[in-house]
Amino acid sequence: MAKTVVVTGGAGFVGSRLCERLVREGYHVISLDNYFTGTEEKHIDGVEYRVGHTKDIAKLVPETPDLIYHLGEYARVEQSLSEPQVVWDLNIAGTQGVLEFWRAKKCKLIYAGSSTKFGDGGLSRVATPYAWTKAANTELVKNYATWYGLPFAITYFYNVYGPGERAGKYGTVIEIFRQKKAAGEPITITAPGTQKRNFTHVDDIVDGLILVGEKGEGEEFGLGSEEPYSIREVAEMFGGPIEMRPEAAGNRMDSMLDITKSRAIGWSAKKKLPEYIKSILA
Repeated sequence: MAKTVVVTGGAGFVGSRLCERLVREGYHVISLDNYFTGTEEKHIDGVEYRVGHTKDIAKLVPETPDLIYHLGEYARVEQSLSEPQVVWDLNIAGTQGVLEFWRAKKCKLIYAGSSTKFGDGGLSRVATPYAWTKAANTELVKNYATWYGLPFAITYFYNVYGPGERAGKYGTVIEIFRQKKAAGEPITITAPGTQKRNFTHVDDIVDGLILVGEKGEGEEFGLGSEEPYSIREVAEMFGGPIEMRPEAAGNRMDSMLDITKSRAIGWSAKKKLPEYIKSILA
């Protein structure tokens, strides 16, 4: 029989691509999503979709999965400062529900942590409600694993881009810049513009998640491209005028990438940001 995998956030940007890959590899895939940022347009044939909050996962997913990929959390850094109550609901209450589900089902959990935990020498882990809750959740996952003898692995995404990104309030940098360029508008960057990010294609992220699901155990599976670019450098790749906006709270200057453990199980980022930008401009 096919193994059963639960993907929280399965109708989102990364989650939908992961679901697509899991179905292709023969898994029985259940997506749990509250559609806070996920959309039905990202539904994949062969996936069983459940609508609801992760804090209610035990009611919504009575099955016992072989593996849980917990991607379904609030995922914007600076925006989180304006709505901490939403962050708390999704990242604390929601994740507590998932961890209790994991404890009851005694399967393996893959948690999608945030690279903000490592930014600016670790200072950025408390810079925003998003960063704080994500860092706290990595500790809680490890504690649950120790307290209850549960298998787990924690991954860290680094600035994911690729087909299916969103813009707007909860948008990601590359898609926001693409839409600005397409509309003939100046590309706006946050001062000072020298802050660096390790932009990583969504297909590389999914490759990493699959490998970690199969082989990974424990902490610190960094999934990031090893070549960082400043935000200004990225804006310049799109061409056209650039406008600088004031510095923003919570905007870290570096990412502190470590892919040692990911490389040890056979992962590396293969796709390059400049090539992707050239392709979408063409």
